[in-house]
Amino acid sequence: MHADFWQTRWARREIGFHLPQVNPYLQQYWPTLGLPVGTQVLVPLCGKSLDLAWLAGQGFAVVGVELAQRAVEDFFNEHGLEAHVSHEGAFQVYRAGAVTIYCGDLFALESKHVAQCSALYDRAALIALPQAMRERYVAHLSQILPAGCQGVLVTLDYDQTQMQGPPFAVADAEVQRLFKPAWQLQSLTSADVLGENWRFLKRGLSRLDERVYQLTRQ
Repeated sequence: MHADFWQTRWARREIGFHLPQVNPYLQQYWPTLGLPVGTQVLVPLCGKSLDLAWLAGQGFAVVGVELAQRAVEDFFNEHGLEAHVSHEGAFQVYRAGAVTIYCGDLFALESKHVAQCSALYDRAALIALPQAMRERYVAHLSQILPAGCQGVLVTLDYDQTQMQGPPFAVADAEVQRLFKPAWQLQSLTSADVLGENWRFLKRGLSRLDERVYQLTRQ
């Protein structure tokens, strides 16, 4: 799970994790947070997700973080946006309209980069990381994001002996352990979605549970 792994996946277009539509959980549950228009939203490991454009279209200021430059450039190109590119510390920063993407290592992100972020959206970050990195990831978010930050987290859970990640299985018990006590969690929904995901059926899974949480930074 080194940087080269993801760079290679994007270079080869091995991006089965990229959804060709806006995530339905985002559309369903994001409005329930009651966030005002203009709220700045952090989207870690964002890739070229269509969710970025959806959030921007709802009036939010989007701050993505992505390691692969190919993914970042694809996002702006595919949405017909001409990004202004600058260098800020460890990052190459792309800006266009309401979307800013920091291209670089998520763990180099500092509090100053997200001081105005009062929202978090994670559909593909936590589940993209092996266990040791998940521990580091949540600890890092807890350190840099301000108190009161709200968000939506989407996870997957399955029998990890039946398939190697990514995406990795993250059980509810692990989510609770990782985020508490720094975050308050509310379970929003849980469903077995294996029947809707043929590529996971082909890889031998017997179940695939998708869970959605509402998060609030304490």
